[in-house]
Amino acid sequence: MASGTTAPPPPASLPRIVAASLIGTTIEWYDFFLYGSAAALVFNKLFFPDSDPLVGTLLSFLTYAVGFAARPLGALVFGHYGDRLGRKKLLVLSLVLMGGATFAIGLLPTHASVGTAAPVLLTVLRLVQGFALGGEWGGAVLLVSEHGDARRRGFWASWPQTGAPAGQLLATGVLSLLTAVLSDDAFGTWGWRIPFLLSGLLVMVGLWIRLSVDESPVFKEALERSESRRRQGEAEKLPLVAVLRHHWRDVLVAMGARMAENISYYVITAFILVYATTSAGVSKQTALNAVLIASAVHFAVIPAWGALSDRVGRRPVYLFGAAGIGLWMFPFFALVDTGSFGYLLLAVTVGLVLHGAMYAPQAAFFAEMFATRMRYSGASIGAQFASVAAGAPAPLIATALLADYDSSTPIALYVIAAAVLTLIAVGVARETRHRDLAEVTAEEGEQAGTSPAAEARTA
Repeated sequence: MASGTTAPPPPASLPRIVAASLIGTTIEWYDFFLYGSAAALVFNKLFFPDSDPLVGTLLSFLTYAVGFAARPLGALVFGHYGDRLGRKKLLVLSLVLMGGATFAIGLLPTHASVGTAAPVLLTVLRLVQGFALGGEWGGAVLLVSEHGDARRRGFWASWPQTGAPAGQLLATGVLSLLTAVLSDDAFGTWGWRIPFLLSGLLVMVGLWIRLSVDESPVFKEALERSESRRRQGEAEKLPLVAVLRHHWRDVLVAMGARMAENISYYVITAFILVYATTSAGVSKQTALNAVLIASAVHFAVIPAWGALSDRVGRRPVYLFGAAGIGLWMFPFFALVDTGSFGYLLLAVTVGLVLHGAMYAPQAAFFAEMFATRMRYSGASIGAQFASVAAGAPAPLIATALLADYDSSTPIALYVIAAAVLTLIAVGVARETRHRDLAEVTAEEGEQAGTSPAAEARTA
């Protein structure tokens, strides 16, 4: 099979496409992570004030997990129409939905004003956030993957992945600034609303950039071939049906690959705000600052890991990250327990660097598993269905383990078990870095019953 034969876009256009994907994913993750940080810091008091503080935190994280439950539905809906209509249209819609829901959270009345209606409204808006994010990731990474050539796909496709730490950086930075300049009373009364309302401005900027890019040429070619077959009377299978028929093994690999990556990330960035402030005696401001600095390092290393995956392969980099995160968990909590800012920063930074080794090649790795006319559906389903079992309950499970055992050991073992699952999934997968996304088309996979993974094995 040819490698790197897809004609790359003009040099000036690829950075613009990367910027459009990156600004969108940054805003989407800003909105999503802002909720997670607020859930750990203030939502327990504002929306669940009648509960014990730790129970209130659990309930707050439960609404946080609800957003993950909506992500598979978003993956199914956005994946279906993204494979039928194109990546760009659906990416615009996901940005509007996410930004609108986040802005509305900033306007919500609290439990003190409307009683139980407050957490109900909060949960509904969280569902909209999860639905939008479930459709965002697949489209953003595919828009970049399908524009570039195979030789540097890992590097370019890793840039939308930096939207996660960039969003975390932005969300944590805004919260850190507000908690530094406002009193606890002012922040809990009205200051927490400011970061959510800022989302409206960010969405306008994101839409302006995202509307300026074109649809991927790989998708356009596949759509033309599909239309030609339809005119000849050949029926095209639904993307979801085609994925489940020809790519179910690839979906399972993607889900397994997500376990350690997803669980470790939310333990390191969301749960740590609870653990550091309650068990390690660290101030809220200190914990936020540690996550803020570590997120900046995380942002910087992701493209480097992506470039390395272009040289040595997706699997070796991914396996290194999974093994590393498992081995780091006990030292991670030991460093946090010291209560020292320097050790806390070291713990979070090393954890996120190791996480980046999994997260960076993930975009290209998942895109290369699926054929063009089912790629949005396949990549989104594999990624987002795993998030229900991985990232959704991670802060909730970690908080419950802490409440039951008053120890970090069960939490470390929880992350290690996820790392073992990821090592198995990626270990049995095939290397994909030499695949040309235009070489194996949806037509070949659907008509012959052969998945791109099978085509690669044949080559």
